[in-house]
Amino acid sequence: QVQLVESGGGLVQAGGSLRLSCAASGFIFNNYVMGWFRQAPGKEREFVAALSRSGSTDFADSVKGRFTISRDNAKNTVYLQMNSLKPEDTAVYYCAADRAGGYLRDPNNYNYWGQGTQVTVSS
Repeated sequence: QVQLVESGGGLVQAGGSLRLSCAASGFIFNNYVMGWFRQAPGKEREFVAALSRSGSTDFADSVKGRFTISRDNAKNTVYLQMNSLKPEDTAVYYCAADRAGGYLRDPNNYNYWGQGTQVTVSS
């Protein structure tokens, strides 16, 4: 059974930091591109960051320079380190896994999704 379980969300003041984790099981983690997306109330789900199997990364312009993405293949876990958080970063954050490794920013390319974790940034 495939599972992606996010954790690490919460309430933080603007300028603060959070680290999200996503623990994967039920598939060969090393073979998958891992991505993070977010969805704010009333908005569409949007790409945040992705980490390919080769280690290359991609970030949305809105988070570039503030967020980093990493993975620990031994722990089947992907992380999203979020620094200098802004109120506009408030959203539910989802991790996702992509077997084919297509266009990293397209959520339709991702095979598996977690349930999401809420991040709220107060001003």
